[in-house]
Amino acid sequence: MKLIVAIIRPEVLADVKRALFQVGVTGMTLSRVSGHGGERDVVQQYRGESVVLEFHEKVRLEIACSEEFVERTIDAICDGARTGDVGDGKIFVMPLDHTVRIRTGERDNSALTAVNADEVMRMTQLEMPIVRAEDLR
Repeated sequence: MKLIVAIIRPEVLADVKRALFQVGVTGMTLSRVSGHGGERDVVQQYRGESVVLEFHEKVRLEIACSEEFVERTIDAICDGARTGDVGDGKIFVMPLDHTVRIRTGERDNSALTAVNADEVMRMTQLEMPIVRAEDLR
């Protein structure tokens, strides 16, 4: 089992979520965060004063998944989040020792499988392919 943490741009969240759903990944935790990576500081005017924005708004996704879902999860995040510009984000993959579904007491891989996994897989096979904004240009 692995814990995948992805830091992405907020504007690509819908594309990333759609890509994850299409590969059968539905369980995730989302946080709004701010940080600084390879992006340059941005100078903006605020009430007539120059303000340097050192930290950029980002979205942090946390996804616990079994080994067989690791690569497809990473690929889906990359497909949905990649713009080709500095600041697209990072993905971190960490080992996950134990998982417990509180409601049922299921543990480890059993606790990771979505309750509606079969339904999600059927729905994703019927959906249209992902069309990104850059593909329409």
